[in-house]
Amino acid sequence: MKMIKISMLALALGLMSFSAVAPVKSLVSEPKAIETASTIVWKAETIDVGQIPQGTPKAIVYEFKNTGKTAVVITNVQGSCGCTATDYTKEPIQPGKTAKVTATYNAANKGTFTKTVTVTTSAETTPKVLTLKGTVI
Repeated sequence: MKMIKISMLALALGLMSFSAVAPVKSLVSEPKAIETASTIVWKAETIDVGQIPQGTPKAIVYEFKNTGKTAVVITNVQGSCGCTATDYTKEPIQPGKTAKVTATYNAANKGTFTKTVTVTTSAETTPKVLTLKGTVI
């Protein structure tokens, strides 16, 4: 009799372990698909200034258009070295409007050069790297 009770208890516990439980919905929402299409269209991402005279700073202007549906803010612009000063549009760029990023290269040393300017905006998760190159004579 004792063996039958133990067997019945084991069977009952075994059957209870297979009971169906409805899945619980998470309170955390599913991540939305990130839009991969850029809302910024650059006129040129690389500018070759050709030959420039030594000792004369050269300003290079990069232009872009906001093709998105919301305003874009340039949050940071950084030159690759101390020889490249930067300036940029500070106010929000409305949809359909254009803006500028200016990199001024200090042409102190003779020879070829390639420098970059990294632009961070509210529209893109990855900063845009712009290139300027040329030869100081």
